[in-house]
Amino acid sequence: MTSQPAAAAPIVGVVGCGVTGSRVVAHLARRGHRVAAFDVLHGHAVACTRPIGGVVVERVGDLSVCDVVVLCHPAPHAELAAQFLRDGTAVVSMSDDLDDLRLLLALTDLTRRHQAALLVGCGMAPGLSGLLARFLVDQLAVVDELHVAIHGTAGPACARQHHLALGSTALGWHDGAWTEPAGGSGRDLVWFPDPVEAHDCYRAALGDPLLLHHAFPGASRISARVSATRRDRLTARLPMLTPPHSDGDIGAVRVEARGAAADGSRVTLIAGSAARTAELAAAVTAAAAMQVVAGQLEAGVHTTACPTVTRLELLHHATAMGVQVQEYTGVARATSW
Repeated sequence: MTSQPAAAAPIVGVVGCGVTGSRVVAHLARRGHRVAAFDVLHGHAVACTRPIGGVVVERVGDLSVCDVVVLCHPAPHAELAAQFLRDGTAVVSMSDDLDDLRLLLALTDLTRRHQAALLVGCGMAPGLSGLLARFLVDQLAVVDELHVAIHGTAGPACARQHHLALGSTALGWHDGAWTEPAGGSGRDLVWFPDPVEAHDCYRAALGDPLLLHHAFPGASRISARVSATRRDRLTARLPMLTPPHSDGDIGAVRVEARGAAADGSRVTLIAGSAARTAELAAAVTAAAAMQVVAGQLEAGVHTTACPTVTRLELLHHATAMGVQVQEYTGVARATSW
């Protein structure tokens, strides 16, 4: 890919230079974007931007001059996103906190008033899960059900969020109404793409049902589950007993869509991806930022599953950054992007 001249290259602001944020910075720099970063731990921002000649700002508000700001720090994101939107700066958020996502979706009027785009749920799940859902739904004449399962965490903050989600009230969409089952219930054995393979998964306070319903209001059932062990379920309502892995682990996302084909037959379509969780999340986040910078989103609130997002282009860029999508076909072959 040919880089733009340095003087013309867009400037992307990144808030949070942890396990995922640092990878987002590297992806953007390799594709010719100038990067300005902020982290409450100033040394993290310096270490992240030094190899690519990026800029470190002292105050997060200084990033409002950027073409787009990517929020990679732990939730909540809504208040900071609103601050940038008021300045007319587009925002990409990778928050996966359910309450935070509700607040972000409620910023529609603000985005239109200040003519700025907000792209929410841009990690692995939500994020890549939304892209896979749109990919599958586009193959159906009618979508009835969408079911998401996720495995793995990107870093310490992500691990803490998943721990909290497993111990909190879950969210699901069932026959035209929201349901709130207990976190840790609804055991389901899910087969993820290699090398993750099979894991027991349970309901949790995950954002995918909320965002997928926003994109596919006609679906009658939407659910999301996260992998967990018996120990995870037992301790979900307690503080984490062991520190999370500093660099995250191998993760996977699996999306299942059920509905009707053009000929009226009932079909079930499945797609997924597996790699280091931080790498999957960072690739989707960086690709989303590139799409916003390119001016391909109008003012408003968008998700990766919305038809307003150029799915194939976003998947193409994410694939170039390491995401490999596998589609279950029932035969010994798989579709890769």
